Amino acid sequence: MSGADTRILVLHGPNLNLLGTREPEVYGSDTLQDVDKGLNLLARELGVEIDTVQSNHEGELIDRIHAAREQGICGILINPGGLTHTSVALRDALAAVAIPAVEVHLSNVHAREPFRHHSFISPVAVGQICGFGVASYQLALRGLVMHLTK
Repeated sequence: MSGADTRILVLHGPNLNLLGTREPEVYGSDTLQDVDKGLNLLARELGVEIDTVQSNHEGELIDRIHAAREQGICGILINPGGLTHTSVALRDALAAVAIPAVEVHLSNVHAREPFRHHSFISPVAVGQICGFGVASYQLALRGLVMHLTK
């Protein structure tokens, strides 16, 4: 994979449309538009293209994952939100397409409530980045691009 040929799908799961107003003490004050703007700038710097999608609907996220191969997607950056801890179907979709994925979270899920410590996504991801706020997304994108180009 090289540069402009590298397309990455960025999936934002449930409730991430509320960034900036939802529990800012946990998730910060940046909006989802701020996250996407930063990712687009970094993608240009890294010479890759990104497609971003936010959905509060598990099935829509799964449909986008299924379509990714046909759309020439080389990697997936996913913040599954609360579906991280509940969705075997989302995990199975990622496993089925076998496109390298990085799981990302704004907060450190391992330092939060015990139910957030388990991820159905991590076992099928090439890595997980969490706890660095909006920078988690940028670190995840850098890591995914490094993984794809090695």
